[in-house]
Amino acid sequence: MPNYYEVLGVPRDASEELIRDRFRVLARESHPDRFTDQEKKRAAEVRFQLLTEAVNVLTNGPRRKAHDFELDKSKGQNGPDPAAIAKVYLAKGVKSYKENDFVTAVQMFDLSVQHNNKDAKALHYLAMACVKVPNQARKGIEAIEAALKMEPQNPFFLREAGKLYLQVGLKSKAERFFEEALKWNPDDTEVRRHITDLKGPSEQKNLFGSFFGRKG
Repeated sequence: MPNYYEVLGVPRDASEELIRDRFRVLARESHPDRFTDQEKKRAAEVRFQLLTEAVNVLTNGPRRKAHDFELDKSKGQNGPDPAAIAKVYLAKGVKSYKENDFVTAVQMFDLSVQHNNKDAKALHYLAMACVKVPNQARKGIEAIEAALKMEPQNPFFLREAGKLYLQVGLKSKAERFFEEALKWNPDDTEVRRHITDLKGPSEQKNLFGSFFGRKG
């Protein structure tokens, strides 16, 4: 049974007004009419239906009480802990990402992080998926910055941070993250390509030379 509070990203004591406001925001982001790609449209239709179910249940007093009862009953003393639930969502997110269903991947990784926000890998995956989905760059930036607080020298985290900042038009900040990523992984061709696009070949040559202790 889905946890409709998690679907909408609201606390259990959320008011009906907050629930409806959150639904409107998420519904706009996931509305099937926003997508032309058929796979993304189908994923959006599934997501939109789930959001609709959630708001209908949580804004109906008796149905919400029944939902709360089922949630409490499913917990139990021997129920899965948040970390275990997070791993399940993480695996679902990886599967969706590999299938190029990036909208669902963002949703699954986001749920994984909600259950365990100390997993740097899950935060990194969430950021990677956000790069692929329009209007999700801000969420991705928040995720990758949280991951970098745990592993500030991880070149893959630094690379994703650069891509996300580039996506929102902050080229100087993106460049700094790409340069930092290159310090820890000089062979990353994707980072080199981004730096070339930002700096130009001549400046790039000097930059690469400085990393290896020589001038271009």
